[in-house]
Amino acid sequence: MGCVTGAPIPIKGMQPDYRVHDLDPFLIQFSEGFGIRYYGLAYLLGFAAAVFLLHLYYRKGRSPLESGQLTDLLTYLIIGVLVGGRLGYFLLYQTSSFARDPLVLFRVWEGGMASHGGFLGVLAAVWWWARKRNIALLQVTDLVSTVTAAGLLFGRIANYINGELWGKVTDVPWAVIFPQSAPPNTPLLLIEPRHPSQLYQAALEGGVLLAWMQWRFWRSDARMKPGRLTGEFLVAYAILRMIGEHFREPDASLLFGVSRGTFYSVFLIVGGIGLILWSRRAAPTVKT
Repeated sequence: MGCVTGAPIPIKGMQPDYRVHDLDPFLIQFSEGFGIRYYGLAYLLGFAAAVFLLHLYYRKGRSPLESGQLTDLLTYLIIGVLVGGRLGYFLLYQTSSFARDPLVLFRVWEGGMASHGGFLGVLAAVWWWARKRNIALLQVTDLVSTVTAAGLLFGRIANYINGELWGKVTDVPWAVIFPQSAPPNTPLLLIEPRHPSQLYQAALEGGVLLAWMQWRFWRSDARMKPGRLTGEFLVAYAILRMIGEHFREPDASLLFGVSRGTFYSVFLIVGGIGLILWSRRAAPTVKT
């Protein structure tokens, strides 16, 4: 499986028939541009999955955060994800657009969120919440890091439904023709098929990462070492993101010859390794 630049035009009878992306981004649409979008539902499902798992941790005696604290923490997390993701998108990927028109930040119906920015927003929100509750920061980030991938899973699936963040041109049998990847009114026969990279990333950053973090939480002593799970999450996410970026069409100019998603992930690896090394020297938490 590889990316083929300038793949032959998929003419019926000469090339395999490729699936044409025609999914509606709205579950229910009330008027033009307004309705219940799958992307919004993805956020709700992600937060619901996080709350379910965090409640489960508490019931099983593996977390000190009880129901009332979780409800309060969730409010902070929602604000952190939305604000951080939105700011991150324009500061990390669309800097020129933001400089020309700062008000674009508030036109949320036009889309635009960045996972790296979301991570920073969550970190800031958790830091503020833990400080107010006098709870060790890394104890909270370790718990949050084990449930974050659920939101990434649903978010990437929503990216595919929206027909955005498509992959590079290819001729693999499962390639998809994304009409949005070409200028308006371009005939389908002239649109090159692409990797459904959103689904690759859903499987990697969502499914694989969630399974790994759950395994580490339930089947290892990593949770007893403050910062260990957070560090492992950052490193694992960055590596899986880089793999997905190999198949994804860059949605902004390259930095030092690589996609921005790959470039920013390098910093996550550095930070994650630093946390893992630090956790080896930190005093273990009391087992609950």
